[in-house]
Parts: sequence; structure tokens; C-alpha cells
Amino acid sequence: MSAQKNVLFITIDQLRADCVAGALADHVDLPNLRALMQDAVSFDRHYTVTSPCGPARVSLLTGQYAMNHRSVRNGTPLRHDTANLATEIRKAGYLPMVFGYTDTAADPRIHDPKDPAVQTYEYPMNGFHEMLEMRMEMSFPWRAHLIHKGYEFGGYENVYKPVTPEGREARIGDPAFYRAEDSDTAFLTDRFIDTIAGYHTENWFAHLTYIRPHWPLIAPEPYNRMYDPKALPMPTRAATPEEAAALHPFMGPAQLKETPATPFFGFPGFEVNDEVTQGARAVYLGLATEVDHHIGRVVKYLKDSEQYDSTLLIVTADHGELLGDHHAWGKMSVFDAAYRIPLIVRLPENAAQAGARIDAPTESIDIVPTILDWIGQAIPNSVDGRSLLPLLRGSVPSDWRAFSFSEFDFADLKKPTVWQQELGTGASESCLGILRDGRFTLVEFACDLPPILFDHAHNGEFENVADDPDYAADMLRLTRVMLRHRMRNMDHTLSLDQITSNGPIRQARHG
Repeated sequence: MSAQKNVLFITIDQLRADCVAGALADHVDLPNLRALMQDAVSFDRHYTVTSPCGPARVSLLTGQYAMNHRSVRNGTPLRHDTANLATEIRKAGYLPMVFGYTDTAADPRIHDPKDPAVQTYEYPMNGFHEMLEMRMEMSFPWRAHLIHKGYEFGGYENVYKPVTPEGREARIGDPAFYRAEDSDTAFLTDRFIDTIAGYHTENWFAHLTYIRPHWPLIAPEPYNRMYDPKALPMPTRAATPEEAAALHPFMGPAQLKETPATPFFGFPGFEVNDEVTQGARAVYLGLATEVDHHIGRVVKYLKDSEQYDSTLLIVTADHGELLGDHHAWGKMSVFDAAYRIPLIVRLPENAAQAGARIDAPTESIDIVPTILDWIGQAIPNSVDGRSLLPLLRGSVPSDWRAFSFSEFDFADLKKPTVWQQELGTGASESCLGILRDGRFTLVEFACDLPPILFDHAHNGEFENVADDPDYAADMLRLTRVMLRHRMRNMDHTLSLDQITSNGPIRQARHG
């Protein structure tokens, strides 16, 4: 490699796409991301192919659908020999540095049961070089930083509890005990900038992963009270939780799975009501603004160090967040807010496309082949995604996908989930697939549940028209599209290899 080619891949945890462009965009300040959008290419119909965090990041970093990598839940192991972005970028001479976490459950077949690698699902993915551990359930370097700064917080379980003035009960919007300059977001950014400066003469790759605005929704001053809850729009939802639950049998348990009580470790026993909902939304947006501020610092560093024009810069999220939409929270859902995520890509020497917005459907599995394509490294046959380079340069291939596809597994092996308990489903059948073609969203279940069909030209996510005779032809067409998509994208790790009398041969899946 002659000219410098750096890759900075930033992932923001649980950031809804409409914070950047959409319904919430007018209510949250994200000046640095929006400035980057004017200098980059943005993708308006970008979706994660699975949820929650662990599976989403496995797909993001392997380029595989969940149906192929099968690390389908937080804690479900990823096969140790699965090709991923780190293993492949090493073949091009890069050290795949990770600042943060990848939320990967290690393969227990190659580890002793007492090995720390199989004591948490937040271990780094095979091949990555962990530069800074910032796992939410651990974060030992950040703990040490707080201690050295003189903070007293006892056990780690107290880190995400808010300050409660005058001895009263904690309220939503109360601040974190640490100052903004010492937050997890600030600490991660400081360490990244301090460390990456030493690599300015190298071709470097860095995966920088921010935990915020992921729960718990506790923010330092001033981000905890940056937005007035009363000034924010209410969630998109039916008039009552009961009306929302009546949409489909899946919806009632979804309301119970995660509530505002879940994210606020320091707020036990409060009721779910409009005041709580709007307060939670306000803190979430404050945390998003905090992340934006520090991404601005990163971009400034790249410019000041004269590396901005030699760095492929990608900013995205692992999944979205319902924020009370449809009377539900979190990302374990079938609704767009849980899957539609931002994607901003600044490609060097692509000034002609600066500020462009792409409407073609794209998926989180497209990131890996895009990066490998840009650095000139072969894309493994196991990768299901496609390179975005043609779209980034202003050309949508004639055979580009007409829809996006996502999956969600709603089982748990340790304790049956609310869906398993209420619907009586087993571990292998507690899963669903989602197909979106622009007008329609089709949801099909592996268990014996009726399908869901949303028509976004009419009532969208507020009406299931799957049983309406007027939509019979659409149901048949979309069901066949989903079936064919799954058949065409079954695991290709070795399916395009063949052993012959002259030795093994291989057909390339990608260009």
C-alpha cells in the first residue's frame, strides 16, 4: 500500500435513525453528525439485519445474516472459525484495533469453562486487538479513571445510579455523579485520540464503539437536562397499551419485555406513564448529543492531523430503540424504530457525492464488504452483504436489492422469555423474519403464530392487514420473496467450494 488508507469505523449503540434524519431530528442537537453528512453520503433506508446488541454486532462484523452465523441471542456463541472483518483485514496488513467492545460470546468448544472468555458475552470477537476495554458490564479502565479522579462510588453497580439531591428518591433527569469530562463517552474518546496519534505514519484500522445512548439512561450535567420533556413529541403509539397489544399476539409480551424501569437501575418501582416516558426520551436525546460532541472531537483530530482525507470514515449504529413507540421499549420488536439505523460514510476522494442521500435499501451486513472492497482485500464467500462503493460513487447497480431483511430470536435458554411463557413456544421456533420492500413490511414466525403485514401506504404499523382478502396477492408475493431470499443466502462459507480429482476449486461469490 503506497498512499495512506485508514479506516475508522464508529458504532453508536442503540441510536434511532430518526434522531439523525426524521421525526426526532428537529428535537435533538447533533451538529457534528449533520456536518459530517454534508461532507459524506448518507443512507436513508438502512437497517440492521438482527437485534439485540450481540447478534447485531456479529452480523455487522461478519457481514452475515443471523440465519447463517447463528449467534442469535446475547450469549449465543459465535463459531471460532467464522470469518469476520478483523480476520480479513489482517490479510491486508492492518492491525484491527477495537476501542470499546464487540459483544461477542466466545465458542465454548475451544475454551475451558473457567476461562474468562466464556464468563461473559461481551468478549472481543476473534481477530480484534483490544486497545481499550469498555464493556458495559465491566469497564475496568473507566472505573480506574474514576477512582484516580477521586470519585467514590463503592461497587460498579453504583456507577449508573444518579445523584439524588436532598436525600429524596431518584427522579428521571437527575445527573450522574461524575462530571461530563469524566463520562464513559468522554473517557473512550480521550483514550482513542491519545492512542491513535501514535499510528499517524501507519495504515491503521480502528473500530470505535460508543455505548451511549444505550440504557441505563443516566447522563452527566448538562446532558441530563438538556431537553425539556414537555417540549418533545409523544411516542408513535395507539391510544392505549391494550389497543397496541391487540394488534397481534406478539405485541403484549413485547410491552412486558422491557419497560422504563429496566434502564434506570437507580429508579426502582416507578410507574410507566407519560411523565416517565417523556423524561426517559429527554435523557436519551441528551446522551445522543453527548456522543455527537465527542464524535466531533474525533473528526477534528483527523483534520488537525491531516488524516481526514486518507480515512474511510463510517458512522452507524448496531440497532435502534423504540423509546415508547407502540407502548414498548428497547429493540426486541418487529417495528422499524428497532431496526432502522443511521449510516453515514465519508469516502476519500469522493467530493462529487458530498451530501448525497441514498434511498436504495441497505443493510448492516454491507459494511464489511464495503471496507474490504475499499482497501482491495478479497471478500469471503461467507459474506452475505454487498459493497456500497458503487452507491457511494453515485451509481446504484441494476441488480441491487429491492428490499431489506431482518431477523429476531425471542428465546432464552436460562429462563424462558415472556413470549415463550405466554405463547408456549420452544427455543428453536421462537424466532421471526422481517421483509420490507418500501411499501410493505411482512413478518413471518417460525412458531405457530399468524403473520403480520403492514401497508405503509395506509395505516402502516397500526394495522395488521395479513388476513384482509384485498392483500392476498401481496401476502403470497412477499412470502415467496422471503422464502427465495433465505434460500439464496444460505451459508456460503464452503458451498461454492468443491473437491475434485485435481484438488479443491472455488467460485467467488463477490465480483
